[in-house]
Amino acid sequence: MRIIYKNGNIIVENVEDFELSQTLECGQCFRYDKIGDNDYIIVAMNKMLHIKQEGKTLILYETTEEEYRNIWEDYFDLKTDYGVIKKILLEKDDKIKDAIETQGGIRILNQDFDEVLMSFIISQNQQIPRIRKIISEICERYGDEAGTYNDKTYYTFPDKKKLALISEEEYRECKTGFRASYLYGAAQLLADGSINGEELRGFSREEAEQKLTSIRGVGKKVADCTLLFGLGFKAAFPIDVWVKRIMEELYFGKEVKKEVIQEYAGKSFGEWGGYAQQYLFAYVRGNKSKNKKNKEN
Repeated sequence: MRIIYKNGNIIVENVEDFELSQTLECGQCFRYDKIGDNDYIIVAMNKMLHIKQEGKTLILYETTEEEYRNIWEDYFDLKTDYGVIKKILLEKDDKIKDAIETQGGIRILNQDFDEVLMSFIISQNQQIPRIRKIISEICERYGDEAGTYNDKTYYTFPDKKKLALISEEEYRECKTGFRASYLYGAAQLLADGSINGEELRGFSREEAEQKLTSIRGVGKKVADCTLLFGLGFKAAFPIDVWVKRIMEELYFGKEVKKEVIQEYAGKSFGEWGGYAQQYLFAYVRGNKSKNKKNKEN
């Protein structure tokens, strides 16, 4: 890659194995607005960013070189060679080939732990548009102003101190439903240090999962999403209805329990499980969208 600082913007040239739209819209993050073709406003790491992709070139508008190096390079995982990862996965299992070929621009974002945990508690039994709406409501009410674009103001995700001051009823007012009590409880644990992302990064994956699932309202799937997107445990393999469906279709030919899929993924994909999961998740959701359009036409 070649990195250029020009007219107040960061331009990253020759970016391989990266598609901005696939990365942002594959279900791993929820704070983005699409404003054009491969052109987005995102809010992450307490910053608002306007980012656009043109071919193999990324343009990060109004961004300093220091901010790029300290935040966005790691956030978008731009130092990782995904070509190598895809090659390893294909050598392990050729059944994932179509998923990788169609969704190969996905990169796993390195996100803020607190935001990931709270966001995936909200995500339970919800579709992505609704999850995004709820999180946006919480940010607008309790976050700080991050910036403005085209007369729209964007807000940061509230820090742990502010999250802890939100009452259960206030969480419910943000349309979180039964998750309100889970969010309130988790926020208290984050604020008093009982749950600490930096500490969990020093745990084994099994220990970190055990700690996360001790939180009321955090089951296996939410814990795995938090491990993968918020703590950097790339072997984590979250299983929802989409992943369960595609795994059954490709590998089992029948309905099986999630535990069976989890064991298979661990043996087959190993430390690369999180990458495989993202390719498969985006692939099966993409196929459903195509099938729906075909039926409508």
